[in-house]
Amino acid sequence: MTSSKQALDIPLFPLHTVLFPGGALPLRVFEPRYLDMISSCLKNESSFGICLIRDGKETGKAAEIFECGTLASISYWQQLPDGLLGVTVRGQQRFQILCHDVGKNQLTTAKVELIENEPIVKLPTRFDVLIGMVREMLDEIGHPYTTLPKHYDQASWLGYRLTELLPIPLVQKQYFLQLNDPIERLERLSAILTDIDKT
Repeated sequence: MTSSKQALDIPLFPLHTVLFPGGALPLRVFEPRYLDMISSCLKNESSFGICLIRDGKETGKAAEIFECGTLASISYWQQLPDGLLGVTVRGQQRFQILCHDVGKNQLTTAKVELIENEPIVKLPTRFDVLIGMVREMLDEIGHPYTTLPKHYDQASWLGYRLTELLPIPLVQKQYFLQLNDPIERLERLSAILTDIDKT
């Protein structure tokens, strides 16, 4: 029996951040390996993967990464005044790394299996209070969220945005990325917000 899941070969960009489907992330790129990667993606209109660093740094030797990441597409790029490359990416779809390899230039490439997007689930009314909270956060941040489609009535979209914006540890954000139930994600996020309110 063959798997219906789609496998891709992609370059990876390990970061101390977690990108979620439907999210936006501005990047400042200066290392040759990533400048080459971005150039190739722009030329071929292809995507790359963003994974949270488990151990190591964003620069220099390839870092150890978590096996679940998010496919990123380039929505905008520009040469910055300081000479660096400014890139804004959008999160597309989660993936699981099947195997990976580190090149001589320390660029990590991987064979990944795409994880199906969560089903669209209407936001239960008990979470309505979160809509105003996320809307206010996004309005305050502005760019790069201003151009993103907004789906405040969808449980998955709202949970992803809330996880991105809350000041919680990165490993906790990674946990919420790997969680496959949008309602459970919102319930656990609500519990975290309650704890924050108590402090």
